[in-house]
Amino acid sequence: MNGSERGPAPPRVAWYGDDFTGATDTLAEVSRAGLRSLLFLGVPTAEQLRRAGRLDALGIAGAARGMAPAEMQAELRGIGRFMAGTGARVLHYKCCSTFDSAPHVGNIGVAVQELRRHMPNPLVPIVGGQPSIGRYCSFAQLFARAGSAPEIHRIDRHPVMRVHPVTPMHEADLRLHLAAQGLQDIRSVPHTAYPRLRQAADAPAAERWIDQVIETADGPLLLDLVDDEQLAVIGRLIWRAAACLPLLAVGPSSVQQALARAIPGACASDAPPPLPPASGPVLAVAGSLSPVTARQIAACLHYTRQPLRVERLLGDAGYAADQARQAIAALVQGRNVLVHTDRPDHAPAAEHTAATARATAQLAAAIVQGSAQAGKRLDRIGIAGGDTSSQATLALGLWGLAFRCVLAPGVTVSIARSDDPRIDGVELMLKGGQMGGDFLFDDLALGQA
Repeated sequence: MNGSERGPAPPRVAWYGDDFTGATDTLAEVSRAGLRSLLFLGVPTAEQLRRAGRLDALGIAGAARGMAPAEMQAELRGIGRFMAGTGARVLHYKCCSTFDSAPHVGNIGVAVQELRRHMPNPLVPIVGGQPSIGRYCSFAQLFARAGSAPEIHRIDRHPVMRVHPVTPMHEADLRLHLAAQGLQDIRSVPHTAYPRLRQAADAPAAERWIDQVIETADGPLLLDLVDDEQLAVIGRLIWRAAACLPLLAVGPSSVQQALARAIPGACASDAPPPLPPASGPVLAVAGSLSPVTARQIAACLHYTRQPLRVERLLGDAGYAADQARQAIAALVQGRNVLVHTDRPDHAPAAEHTAATARATAQLAAAIVQGSAQAGKRLDRIGIAGGDTSSQATLALGLWGLAFRCVLAPGVTVSIARSDDPRIDGVELMLKGGQMGGDFLFDDLALGQA
C-alpha cells in the first residue's frame, strides 16, 4: 500500500495492539490528541481504507498477547509489512501496561524481533509505565495499582498480576522480564536522568540530552516513567529518532501520550460529548476472571444478572442456546442484562481460559443477533475481559472501531464499524479485567453525569 491509496499524506503513527481492549485505549489517546484515527480489526482491505478516509493515526487490534511464538511471528509478519507500507514514522507495539507476557505466550521479545525487520531504525524505545492508569516504572522496576484502589504494588507482589492465570508476573525488573523473552542487552534510562521541560528555557538542554541519547543508544532502550511531566521528554526523544529512520516503539498507551506532546500539530482536541444514558437495553458480557471485574459485577444495580456455569457452557450446546434465549427475552422486555462467567475454585489452565473466552464471545454474538431478529437492535454493548473482548469483536463481525469517549481511565467506548447493519454504529465498551471502578457497568447504562 502507498500513501496515494489512502489520501495525500501517510499516517504519522501506526499501532498494533496485542489485545483488543488495550488497542481501544490507544485509539482513545490518539483521538484525544486531535489525530484522525481508526482502529482496524485486521489488515484493512482497500475498500475499508477508502471508507476510513484520510488518517493521521492507524491502528490494528490483534490478539498476539494470547499467542505462542510461532503464531505471533506469522501474525506480525503481515502486520509489519502493511504498517511499513503506510509510511508511518512510528510503529507502536502496544502491550499491556503491566507487561504481563511470557516466553511461551505473548512473547514481547518475539514481537520486537519480527516488527523491527520492517522499521529500519536500530533504536527500539520501550516505555515502562502509564501514570494515568496507575502504572509506574522506576529504575526499571514496574509498579501498578489494582483496579481503582489507591495502593501501588510492585508488579511481582501485585494481588492480581502475580497470580494471573496465563502470564503471572514474577519479576518486577523489566530488563530481566524481557530478557527471559529473548530481548537481550536492554539499556535502561532512569527517570532521574531526564532533563526538565517545565518552561521554554529548558528546551535547549533537553534537546541536547535527547540528541546524545539517540547518538549513543542502539537497540532496546527502556525509559522510566513515573510522572506525566516526563511524557514530553520521552515523546520528543521518540519523534526525533523517528525523523531519521522509521522506528519501532514498545509499551502501553503512554507511548501515544508521549508522542501527542511531540508531533507537530497534535494537541488536545475538544472533549467528545459525554456518554448519555442508553436509549434502550444494554447488554454486558463479562468473561474476565479478574477480582476487579468480580467486584464490578457484584456492585451493579441496574442489570439483570445472568451467571454462566463455564463447564456447561464449554460442553453443552443446548445450555448455550438456553442462555442466549434467556438473555434475549429480558432484553426484548427492555431490561439491561449482565451475563457473566462464574469463578473457578482454582486457577484454570491457559487452554481452558482461551476456550471460555471463545464460548462467551460466541454467546454474546448470538444474543446480539437474536435480539435484532426479535426486533430489539442493541445500541450499546459492554464486554469485559481482554481475551473475551478480542474474541467478541471477531464473533460480531467488526472490521473497525472509531473513538466515542473514555468511560473510565483505561476504558474506552468505541463506535463499531461493520458490514452488518445490526452491528454497525453500536456503542461498544471493551475493557480489560483490571480496568474501571466498581460501578462501571452501571455507568455504561446510565451514562456520564
